[in-house]
Amino acid sequence: MNIHSDDLRIFIAVVDCGTLSAAAEQLGQTTSGLSRALSRLEKKLATSLLTRTTRRMELTEEGKLFLEKARAIITAMEEAEEAIQVRHQRPSGRLRVDASPPFMLHCIVPHIAEFRKNYPDITLELTSNDQNIDLLEHRTDIAIRHGALQDSMLHARRLGASQLHIVASPDYLRAHGTPDNTDALKQHQLLGFTQPESLNVWPLRQQQEENLTISPTLLASGGETIRQLALHGLGIACLSAFMVREDIARGTLTDILATHNNGYRQQIHAVYYRNTQLARRITCFLDFLQLKL
Repeated sequence: MNIHSDDLRIFIAVVDCGTLSAAAEQLGQTTSGLSRALSRLEKKLATSLLTRTTRRMELTEEGKLFLEKARAIITAMEEAEEAIQVRHQRPSGRLRVDASPPFMLHCIVPHIAEFRKNYPDITLELTSNDQNIDLLEHRTDIAIRHGALQDSMLHARRLGASQLHIVASPDYLRAHGTPDNTDALKQHQLLGFTQPESLNVWPLRQQQEENLTISPTLLASGGETIRQLALHGLGIACLSAFMVREDIARGTLTDILATHNNGYRQQIHAVYYRNTQLARRITCFLDFLQLKL
């Protein structure tokens, strides 16, 4: 049957990208060339892997089974290749990393000098977005995402978890009083997110409920903006520990309602596409970052 690794990589790229044209751009090949390659692969296997229409492609049952096996084979090949390469050379090249502005400022930027010292041949490109981005569209290698992950064809690696704190500035609390229960929050200025709405669900126990859905009186699209609003005494906010840990230690923000906090910890993952050229760079960056969280 003589199926080659290039056949598998083309098939995986087409599935991951969703269209032949997008896969062709990623692989640096022509759309017609990829179409012929897929047809040859299906002929070798004597089965249809994809049903193709003018608008989209869908995996057949045989295609789903073959995709799982193909990914495992390519991953094993890449890991074997990396193991040999790492013995002879240092990771190098360009690595594009995207994260929310708060995570970038509080968790990545403070450690970049050390990373550059350890891996001087890697050229970093750092971008910040409050919303999840399409890695292919933005030509991004690694994206840091918070909370539960949606179903995806991306690889994911758990980096850690961060508790959520209810905080306000001392000036705000002196002016408006410190709430001692969740009902008291109704009398306060609450800082919330414009989207997604799930960020306005605070980890506060109330009666029979484990969480409290707030109605913000002032909204912002990003966590760093909300942090600054809280620091300026404009209300009470719910923010991740990695954002406010130093503020609480300095006394510029006060952790309140701690006895009502249910202890929920927001998951932090890195997501990425894996291929031979980027795998080592991705691994060394994620290994480094995980040690810092």
